[in-house]
Amino acid sequence: MGRKDPKPGPVSREKGAVMRNWYEAVIQFVKREDGPTAVEYAVMLALIIVVCLAAITTLGQNSNSTFKNVGLNGTLSSAS
Repeated sequence: MGRKDPKPGPVSREKGAVMRNWYEAVIQFVKREDGPTAVEYAVMLALIIVVCLAAITTLGQNSNSTFKNVGLNGTLSSAS
């Protein structure tokens, strides 16, 4: 009636070994300097993306106003 836990066999030992290996890999990653270096690169990439978006937005607004002025000048000169 009650559910029995599976007998410890090759499959359950493999699962335990896989989790243990994964845990040890995470611990090694944290101990090495690669983790903080990856975070620093991610922060730099985020800042570069923010600067690029700001530059593209400003450039787009400036070009939009320039083309509006060209359009208005063309309309005014043709109406004269």
